[in-house]
Parts: sequence; C-alpha cells; structure tokens
Amino acid sequence: MSDKYERLLDYLSQTDGRVTAAELSEQLGVTTRSVRSYVTAAKAAAHPLPIISSSTNGYRLNREAYAKFASGSRDSNGELHTPRDRVHHLVRRLTEAPTGLDIHDLAEGLYVSESTIESDLRKVKALGEEAGLSLTRRGSVVTLSGSEAEYRKVLSKLFRSESAQGFLELETVQREFASDDLSSFKTDLIAMLDSQGYFVNEYGINSVLLHVAIAVDRVIRHTRSDGMDDTAPAPDSPIGLALAGLIHRHFRVELDRTDLDYLAKLLTTRVITPRQDTPEPAADSSEPEHLGTVRRIVAQVGDEYLLDLDDETFMVRLALHVGNLIARAQDNSYSRNPLVKSIKTSYPMIYDVAVFIASQIQREKSIAINDDEISYIAMHLGSHLERQSRREERITCAIVSPGYYDMHLILRERIEKALGDELSVEIVVTRTDVDWDEFSTDLVLTTIAAKGAGDNVVTIQPFLTEGDIDNIRRAISKLRRHRRRLRIKDDLLLYFDEALFLRNVHADTEVGMIRILGDLMVERGIIDESYVTGAIERELLSSTAFTDSIAVPHAMAMSASRTSIAIAVNETPMPWGDNRVNVIALIAFSSSGRASFQVVFDQFVEVFAERSEVLELIKRSTDFSAFIEELVHLFDR
Repeated sequence: MSDKYERLLDYLSQTDGRVTAAELSEQLGVTTRSVRSYVTAAKAAAHPLPIISSSTNGYRLNREAYAKFASGSRDSNGELHTPRDRVHHLVRRLTEAPTGLDIHDLAEGLYVSESTIESDLRKVKALGEEAGLSLTRRGSVVTLSGSEAEYRKVLSKLFRSESAQGFLELETVQREFASDDLSSFKTDLIAMLDSQGYFVNEYGINSVLLHVAIAVDRVIRHTRSDGMDDTAPAPDSPIGLALAGLIHRHFRVELDRTDLDYLAKLLTTRVITPRQDTPEPAADSSEPEHLGTVRRIVAQVGDEYLLDLDDETFMVRLALHVGNLIARAQDNSYSRNPLVKSIKTSYPMIYDVAVFIASQIQREKSIAINDDEISYIAMHLGSHLERQSRREERITCAIVSPGYYDMHLILRERIEKALGDELSVEIVVTRTDVDWDEFSTDLVLTTIAAKGAGDNVVTIQPFLTEGDIDNIRRAISKLRRHRRRLRIKDDLLLYFDEALFLRNVHADTEVGMIRILGDLMVERGIIDESYVTGAIERELLSSTAFTDSIAVPHAMAMSASRTSIAIAVNETPMPWGDNRVNVIALIAFSSSGRASFQVVFDQFVEVFAERSEVLELIKRSTDFSAFIEELVHLFDR
C-alpha cells in the first residue's frame, strides 16, 4: 500500500490544482475505489498533518503540510509524526547498537504499540537487506548486523530517497546529524574545488556532503570503519589533503585515510570536472583510452544523426565524464540526476542521442548505464549544442514610441542591450497615428495602446522595465514555438497512414505493443524485422515514455524505406516504464530523412506534453480522420 500512496503523492506534487479520482486511477492503473483507499492511507500516514484536501472536484496536495511530512518533521516535543519518521529513527538506533535493541523499550519510547513496531521493523528489514545488512531477532531483542560500510550505505539510502523530485535537501541532513556547520562547509568546499581548477556539479555535491555528515557522525559516536588504522599516512592527493583540513576545521573531527580516500573518490567521480583553462591533474593511463572511445562514438553520432560534435573541448570534457561514469558503474554507485524527467520531456532528441552514446559505452566497457547517467550525458550534449546552435534566427521587431525629445532612442538602446541576441530592431515609428496592419516585422513593441492589434503586438512602458523585458521574451518564445510548429506540421502529417492507426489496442508489455505496431510496418515494407528488434533493444536501454501521455519507441538505426509513424491511441493507459501512457507511436526513420529527424522527434513529443490536451485528443480521435483533425488543432494552439 505505501508504495501506491507514495506514487499518488508524487503525482499530486507535480500537478497544480485539483486532480480527479478518474485521472489518478488512470495514472496509477487502479480503480477509483483504490484511489480513495490510497488517499485514506496517505492521510493516515501523515496524521495529524493535513496533506491532502478532498472535494467533489478532486484531490489537491497541501504543499506546506506535505513538505513537513516528506522531511520527517517533528513537533516541539520531538515526537515523531509519521511511520517514515519511525522507520528512520529505528534504522539510526539499530546502526548505533551492535548488541541490539529491545522491542518493548522501543514501543514504550516511541509511544506506539508493539504491533506497530513489528510493522516498522519489517520495513527496516527490507531497507537493510538492500544495503547488505541482516535483521535478526532473539526473543524481544532485534539486531541489525553488517559491516560499517553497509551501515553507512543504509543511512545514505534513507536520505537519497527522501525527495520526490530527486534533490537531497541539505537542511534535512543537517537536522538529522546535528551538523549545523554543513552549509558553511559546503561553501568552503566549493571554494576549495574552484581554486584547484574544477567545475562543480551542484546536482551531485549534496550527496557527497551526506557521506561527510555520516562519516563525521559515526566517528563522533565511536563507531569506527572496518580496518581503520589511526597511524595510516594521510592522503597524498591535493583534494584528500584539503578535505582533511576542511573537515577538521568545521567539525573538529579527524577522519582516517580510509574515509578521506573514499570521500575524495566520490568528489572526483561524481562532482568535479577539470576546467579547460587551468592545468589539469596528471592523467592516468586510462584517459587516452576514454578519449579514443569518445572520438569513435562522436564519429558514429555524426554518421547516424548528422550532428557535428567534432569539437576538442567537448570531447575532452565528455571523456573525463566517461572515465568517472565507468568508475561509478563498476562500483554500482550511480549518480542521481533530478532532471531526468524534464530532460526526456523537453529535449527528447538530445536524450535519444545520449542513449545512443550510452549504448556504445556499455557495449565497449561491459557496464550498465541507467537513466540518471544517460541524462548527464544529455546535459553535456545539450550544453555543447546550445553553444554551437545557430538554427534560430533573430526575431525582427518594430518599435512604436511617439516622439518626445530622445525617449525613442533611449528605449531602442535599452531594448537592444537587453534583447539584442534575440531581437533585431528593423524600424522605429515616432508617430501616434499608426496603421497596425502595415507592419511586416515579427513583433511590434509599442508604448501606446494598440486597439484591435494582433497577437504580435506587445505593449511596453516608455522607460523599459524588467516586467516589459519578461513580456517581450514570452512573446519571442511563443512566436518561435509557433514557427517551429508551422514548419513541421505539414511534413509530420505526411508520416501518418490510416492503415497504421490503431485505437484501443492493448498489449501486456512494451515489447508486445512494439511488435503489434512493428508488424503493421513490416507488412507494408516500411521496415524489416531487424528494425523491430532494434526498437525493442532501444526500449530496454531506457524507456521512451518521454511524457506522462506518450511513448515513442524507435530503433537507433535509420533503416526504414521511408519515414513513417504507426500509432495506437487508447482510452485506457498501459504501463510503460515508470509511466502509464495512452498513446504509443512507433517511429521509423529512413536515412534520407535524417536531416529532419531532430525537429520531427522533438516537435512530436512536444505536442503531447500537455496531458489535458492529450486526453481531449484521445476522447475525440474516434477514427483516423478525427485523429488527424485533432492533431492539427494541437499544432495550431
């Protein structure tokens, strides 16, 4: 039950406004009656915090109460609020008590029944086993047995699973381990790494700080790590030595070389990358191999996707990242990325290229790479492509500012200074009698009211404000989005065929659905069996459910005879990876269509990103003609 109501809470946390029981039942794959049961269970788990409000219009998350629940907050008397709090408390107590704890004493100390403690201990047992620990019982005494490394692993796991969004909150760690100086330690750590010539990955550094807090806490409590030797020499790496000094200064604790070497390894494999403008540390013998791997993969990406990644700075940085990625994969200690979902949804093509790169690394290095690590590769790609991209032309605009001294000159200067990279000012009109239909520019920025003007007219103040700049940027974004949709709409519609349209056709698994759609294409000579097999292999690498509504399976090879889309539109969603989707579109790309691959792929996913619009499309798409009509409406919005 707990995993179900946690999924329900996670979905509500990502949704504004109220959500109906019907929508939640679709998302969770259960009946509306079960949804009501999960809501009741969530309320009971969070009591007395009112985390969900219910009405005839659906359910809504009380975000303030939910934040307290998720962070395991306590009342002014230190009393634990939730079952999650108790489980965390029990894990902490058991890792500090090698001889075990008495169940009767635990129940009395936590003001709960012994049956409640028994239930909590079952959750502790599951958590412990994932970290390699075993929960044993003799009479009323329970013991959590394992190595110091395993104790630290389970403590780390408790906190890494805290946030539904994937971010590890530093305040939560500080509160749990009484490390009030952790925030200032982080500040000094970042300054130290910067001074040594490193970029810092803010998404990963809090995870390392958690390990620092745990290590300091365990040493203070005299639970030393296995095989520690106080006489062992200090670490000889600059990072290890600097860490030792920082930890001693902030926490008045001296960690031994075992801990310091481990923390230094975490930093070098998860958090830092050498800057190109500073001397780099001595390369180990594997770095040329990693650079060679990246060069080969970049050449393959150029052949398969027509993307030019042949940039030395990009390849060196990616090679350093690949080296750290391989080290993490070999230790099975992957870095979490809280942006996985947004990257897959917003940049599906870049993510797909990252999947291709990951698949080549996996094959060559015999490792496994998960979605979090793939998304970090996508961030490398996106950063490089953003710097290199020249696809978007600047938007043209006219300025209407009635003449009064040199106000129009000042306004133009301010606009060009703030938005010169995005706007090209073509004309400045200083009259009040304006024919708004005569302008040929993309946008018109005016300081006077524009009655009956079109959507491309933005009213601004004579003295440009930050609010005006934000409004102009929104107009530019809207215009560019509309341009992209117009460019691709007609081409995209050519890829559909009534014979490749299915409605309310289901399969038990993702593979089954890919085969159903793939068979339609095989029968018509669009693809062969190897493409279907390639699409299944691609799916197993990383889910192609890029949004909550649509999955877009495809092979990484562009071997179709023509670019085409086979699509299933279902009123009842089916499980797809961690999502439940109503629309499944198997896309087959031909080599002649490679140039349009990125815009087609990104735009197709983008129009299915708004769930309310997709649900309307599903409802109205009773046949192929209706589907095409609704799809056109989506593009035109």
